[in-house]
Amino acid sequence: MRIALGIEYDGSAFSGWQIQEGDYATVQGTLEIALSKIANEKIEKCQVAGRTDTGVHATEQVIHFDTNAERSMRSWVLGANRYLTDHTISVLWAHPVDETFHARFSAQSRRYRYVILSRDIRPSFLDKRVSWDCRPLSLPRMQEAAQYLIGEHDFNSYRTVKCQAKSSVKTVHRLDISQHGEFYYIDIEANAFLHHMVRNIAGVLMAIGCGEQEPIWAKQVLDEKDRSKAGKTAASGGLYLTHITYDPQFNLPQIDSKTIV
Repeated sequence: MRIALGIEYDGSAFSGWQIQEGDYATVQGTLEIALSKIANEKIEKCQVAGRTDTGVHATEQVIHFDTNAERSMRSWVLGANRYLTDHTISVLWAHPVDETFHARFSAQSRRYRYVILSRDIRPSFLDKRVSWDCRPLSLPRMQEAAQYLIGEHDFNSYRTVKCQAKSSVKTVHRLDISQHGEFYYIDIEANAFLHHMVRNIAGVLMAIGCGEQEPIWAKQVLDEKDRSKAGKTAASGGLYLTHITYDPQFNLPQIDSKTIV
């Protein structure tokens, strides 16, 4: 049987999603241990919609795994949450899928939210959950700059030099910037993302928002196709994976988790 899960997690507790060599806490490793206890067999190589980096959060990540164990969907949810004792990961839902479903390759788009706290004083309980910028930010300037990044482009300037993606051409379906009091939200949806792409976009938009650069700079960086021409990579703590879009035929019980952050 193939099972799809929706999960949320606090990324500040982990060295990213993927299991690594060495004694590193990862979302994948922690979750597979819990699922193995429920299944009474080893669950490994869970496939994920988007491999998040160290410190990056998710309000609805989607994974799948194969198992011989026969359990109800409710048992997978309640059992996993029982064994995830440190409460940094929660399973939101479970749903049976056929073998044509793949958490990564069946995904049609991914959606991220980047949260910025703009104020003089650094955050305390929001530390590692928002990106703090002590500089005043201009919402109209950031919104103007964002328009240059919508559509299909070569985002080579907006990825890390360590990115292993074969192509840096991606399609950004939407890029919305909004403000609520001291909080600024960058909501971006694309068919796929490059390594550090969202955080590098956020870094450019923040530099524009504070007046260090003009809005056209977002396009100039894009046109350079050179990572060294871009600005700083924004902090990981402000980044949340919020939604994965799939064909309705899979009938996944997903939630609109954007309202959580």
